[in-house]
Amino acid sequence: MSDSGQKEPPTVCNVRDLHHHYGEHAALRGVDLDIKAGRVFALLGPNGSGKTTLFRLLCTLLPIQQGQVRVGGFDSGSQPLRVREQIGIVFQSPSLDMKLTVDENIACQGALYGIRGAELRERRDVLLKQLDLVDRRDDRCQVLSGGLKRRVELAKGMLHRPRLLLLDEPSTGLDPSARLRLWDAIREMAEQGIAVLLTTHLLEEADKADDIAIMSQGKLIAEGSPSELRAEMGEGVITIVADDAERAESILRDQLGLKPQRLHHQIRLKVDSPAEMVPLLVEMLGKEAQSINIGRPSLEDVFIAKTGEAFTA
Repeated sequence: MSDSGQKEPPTVCNVRDLHHHYGEHAALRGVDLDIKAGRVFALLGPNGSGKTTLFRLLCTLLPIQQGQVRVGGFDSGSQPLRVREQIGIVFQSPSLDMKLTVDENIACQGALYGIRGAELRERRDVLLKQLDLVDRRDDRCQVLSGGLKRRVELAKGMLHRPRLLLLDEPSTGLDPSARLRLWDAIREMAEQGIAVLLTTHLLEEADKADDIAIMSQGKLIAEGSPSELRAEMGEGVITIVADDAERAESILRDQLGLKPQRLHHQIRLKVDSPAEMVPLLVEMLGKEAQSINIGRPSLEDVFIAKTGEAFTA
């Protein structure tokens, strides 16, 4: 229980010691996750980090090789059909029938789950209103914008009232306005008590989530809220550009006792009082430094600090 007396939200999905291999390649290497009801969980990582494999395992599209995935209390390895009842999925690739209307697409989804008649009409009407699609219900999906198509996909994924909603790169191809509308819908679903997990390679998108897990080379390298992850970096990050980065790094390490990280011609330092540090850096580095910049810690800084590598989408 938290200090405010509020109960912790229940955990909808547990992942424990999850491994997955494609031949000799280890795509996942011992992943642990807890995804809670009423929260948006972002799985952040560059291409090849393992997030797509993890997403497919959560969707029951890949068999569990080693470890455990439980959703709503059901084991994905031994009870995949029960797990599928607990999850809604919006894939990156469209799943809409473009020749059918919005209403007809949702009705087809209902048929897959045995939802018909008055129950279908009630659930569909609620979702269309929630996702601001009422005026487009009779439009064929082929005439809808990318943002509207995404909202229809959300309606399909939510029709059977899942406990866990899985979104794969949900804002891909959307303009900034459509992304904002999509995030309004995602946030509203979380406020209804649904656990939402999304994959993304966009740092600014992950920053909107309640919880973030950063992946690299099949492992979780950092986990927490955006503010918690940035707090690990101190009050600020100093970025130094130098012609001879190796020499500048040596000065910072050997003469000032600092712990710099070097990326090509850039050197990064995480410090608690960056403004106070700059005059000393100028004095010690002199002409070695082309530029010295101060910035607040970002999720990219967290990734660099954990891996020693640049974040590349």
